[in-house]
Amino acid sequence: MRLGIYGGTFDPVHYGHLLAAEQCREQCRLDEVWFLPAALPPHKQQVDITPGARRAEMLELATAGHPQLQVSRIELDRSGPSFTVDTLQQLREEQPDRELFLLIGADSLADFPTWREPARILEMAGVIVFNRGRQGPDVPALAESLGSDLADRFQVVSMPEVDLSASDIRRRVQQGRSIRYMTPRAVEMYIQQNGLYR
Repeated sequence: MRLGIYGGTFDPVHYGHLLAAEQCREQCRLDEVWFLPAALPPHKQQVDITPGARRAEMLELATAGHPQLQVSRIELDRSGPSFTVDTLQQLREEQPDRELFLLIGADSLADFPTWREPARILEMAGVIVFNRGRQGPDVPALAESLGSDLADRFQVVSMPEVDLSASDIRRRVQQGRSIRYMTPRAVEMYIQQNGLYR
């Protein structure tokens, strides 16, 4: 099984996230893509984020009806910061014959060398980089910065540019502005019914 792992805060999930997942699934022939909402993102420990259960529920609403897009609460069920290397290790232990692929936006790839044990991440999973319609990443330079010849562990997926961000959606809700067509209607209604981001 070729399994794509797409981690993040998803506060809230929007169409940019969903399009990236689908483009990576299709272009890299993944059997499934799992969204993994982070319990405590290491780079956002000082930021107030929506409880994990709420973010997972919004993801489940957004992916309903697409059996190849799933939501995993593996990081929400684990205490402490959500380090990718720990998640990949757990997934490998649960089912060793799965082939794992980590989905990362090109804008986040620059920070990859600062992640916990990046070389070990590359030993456990391939990395699929989606460029959101912008200039693609310099993968050979990144691999060289990690001190290893691991450029072949990266694949780049092109996708249409989608200028959406979760922070903008939160701001718009707070200001009483429309978020229609930025996130699935079910997610929009969930945000409204639960008074999120007010």
